[in-house]
Amino acid sequence: MHRRKFFTALGGLAAAAASAQGAVTKYVRYRRGNAASFGILRGDLIQPIRGDLFGAHQPAGGTVKLSDVKLLYPCEAQKVLCLAGNYKSHMGGRALFKNPEIFLKPLTSLQHPEDPIVLPKDSTNVHYEGELVVVIGKRAKDVSVEQARDVIFGVTCGNDVSEREWQNGKNKDVQWWRAKGSDTFAPCGPVIARGLDYANLMLRTRVNGRVVQEENTRDLLFDCPTMVSFISRYITLTPGDLIFTGTPQTTQKMSPGDVVEVEIEGIGVLRNKVVAG
Repeated sequence: MHRRKFFTALGGLAAAAASAQGAVTKYVRYRRGNAASFGILRGDLIQPIRGDLFGAHQPAGGTVKLSDVKLLYPCEAQKVLCLAGNYKSHMGGRALFKNPEIFLKPLTSLQHPEDPIVLPKDSTNVHYEGELVVVIGKRAKDVSVEQARDVIFGVTCGNDVSEREWQNGKNKDVQWWRAKGSDTFAPCGPVIARGLDYANLMLRTRVNGRVVQEENTRDLLFDCPTMVSFISRYITLTPGDLIFTGTPQTTQKMSPGDVVEVEIEGIGVLRNKVVAG
């Protein structure tokens, strides 16, 4: 997809989401020149904001064109947490987990929209995993499920890139530090959508334009407030933290030259090309 078409599609998705979901605010983090800023996306224009993204903020100056900036992953997290096996369709008949199963990705695994997923030179079986990603908006420690609803600031798209041989192969690692945490293995964005019904969003993953995953977030085994509440019993969550909520159905190997798109209703399209390291 050409840059102009990407921005046109993103603007169209914003309008469609506003119509379908009601009042939805879309926040972006972007670079213009050497400066990174936050703003609110409206169509193909960004209204810059100043102040705290997760608290009090207000407009700052005139609008800028979406096509004139570089979108970044949409917030600066202190932690990236992920759920394993959170859709029945992904479990392949295996026993379902009794509690949310959590693992961590390093911050260096985050990658911006439109920037490449880089396959490590010795990798052999790297898969996509399209996912809904929760963005935490308040400090949370030992919160209830009901309290967790107020902790969630919004949601975005993510790709939990995974090297299956390092994860599950004959000579698998003790932990998933490189299988899930290699550089660029956590693309995220393009916006944080606030005001959506997180429990009823269609997720689609495409590789080179072909749909390879398609499922609604209503099928999550542990919904967003439940996972936030569970994690907060053991790890204090802070504003900007990201929680990848799990991938549906099956996944397949990616190859250099592939273009992977994760599209979630009301949010937009996260697009990344796969390149050899």
